[in-house]
Amino acid sequence: MRIRYVVSTMVFWWREHHLSFEQECDFLRSLGFGVELWPTMKGNNDCRYVKRNWSRLEHATEGMLVALHSRNDGPTMDEWREQIECAEMLKAPIVADLRSLCVSDELGIADWGFAGDVVKMAQEKSVELCVETGSLDALLQVGDKFSSIRYCLDSGFANIDKDRSFKEYVDMLAERTSYMHLADNFGRFDDHEPPGVRGGMGRENWDYLLEGISKYDNDVIGSLEMFPPMPGTMIRQSSNYLFGVLEWPSRPTSQEGADETTYQPM
Repeated sequence: MRIRYVVSTMVFWWREHHLSFEQECDFLRSLGFGVELWPTMKGNNDCRYVKRNWSRLEHATEGMLVALHSRNDGPTMDEWREQIECAEMLKAPIVADLRSLCVSDELGIADWGFAGDVVKMAQEKSVELCVETGSLDALLQVGDKFSSIRYCLDSGFANIDKDRSFKEYVDMLAERTSYMHLADNFGRFDDHEPPGVRGGMGRENWDYLLEGISKYDNDVIGSLEMFPPMPGTMIRQSSNYLFGVLEWPSRPTSQEGADETTYQPM
């Protein structure tokens, strides 16, 4: 198992503006992380993945590990084609929730023709498609229907499911997991706290997650998907917990002199 790390642009929500994208990528690059792109800034409906933005995305993320989080606004087939082609250009996997594929959490309620066309399109472009954020049974159903589908194991969502345990998520998904959303919560809402918050997910679950994915020879991307404080604070806190306390492998290496103070929003 090889694991590499990105940071979701969710950490910049409420602080982003149209000119800040390059700065955010430079900041993450300086800390040794790649980037998980979200399709929009918070409160803005302009999608990053439309073709007119491709050259900017390519330039800003040059040399970085990149992943795309799918549009979640009910993308049409044409919009799926555009973001798949964007992912192909950036050599990025796409993480998609079930709804973006017209699949419900309710078993059997889905437009399987639409989902199948998206999966086929991703295969033709050699873009890895990972599904996340849904009931365990619904995720497994999608995996059973489409052999090319991979899983994004979301630690925060697995921690709030009242019907299935965190360990069940790991046991059932780990073999086909190639992506993880690494976030904490207090067991009630998926509020995307940095890993290691006091009173949040216990260390035994974090250890079980690492042990579970380590059983398989997968290339895995771990994404820090966090929301509340300043970006540098979230990255520092979660890094200290994941790599210092839990001793997860392959800690990203910062550039000389880089720390959270090097990110100064315009």
